[in-house]
Amino acid sequence: MNHSLTRGPGGAGAGADRALPLGRVLIVDDHPLFAQGLAGLMTQAGLADSVVLAGSVDQALEVLADDLDLVLLDVSLQGETGLVLLPRLSARARPVPVVVISSSEDETTVRAACAAGAQGFLPKSAGRTALISMCRAIGRGDDYFPGRGRSRAQAPALTPRQMDVLVLLAQGFPNKRICQSLRLTEHTVKTHLKAIFAHLGVHNRTECVSQARLLGWL
Repeated sequence: MNHSLTRGPGGAGAGADRALPLGRVLIVDDHPLFAQGLAGLMTQAGLADSVVLAGSVDQALEVLADDLDLVLLDVSLQGETGLVLLPRLSARARPVPVVVISSSEDETTVRAACAAGAQGFLPKSAGRTALISMCRAIGRGDDYFPGRGRSRAQAPALTPRQMDVLVLLAQGFPNKRICQSLRLTEHTVKTHLKAIFAHLGVHNRTECVSQARLLGWL
């Protein structure tokens, strides 16, 4: 899936907001009906000038451009976690704000989005008002985590790649699947796990996930 929608002239009143419309937005979601519906709403409401769709991390990487103003990223994408895209985006010369979208609204998912470096979280059950509020916040350069504060000072002292490994570990992925999802060798994954365990002062995977959750990293 790789489509693009462009806003026509005379968008809705949201376009009068100084923070809006956003320029080019990328939606990464493997459910075409949801992605197309969201894209249509954003262009019709004047929240974005154009919207590009991708159904996987690989497709998202193919359409990345320097003029992106926002990436809306689903957590679960065809057997892989969308969060693996975050460190690749943050490493770009012009970092792109990422808002995680998910059908899961539990605290663990929101914390995982925070810890991975997302600038916001929007549940898929959210309505038009929340979508507009999110776009305005991102347009101003603010975070968007409604109902909870986000303290950057409490972010985990892990590298982005170690955070990727931790997130997948918390989802119950064995080493082999972590290797496949992150495109890492088994030796590299084991090295990351050893560093995470040492940092948390734990000795096994269960203790690691439990401690990370207590610290609010997941």
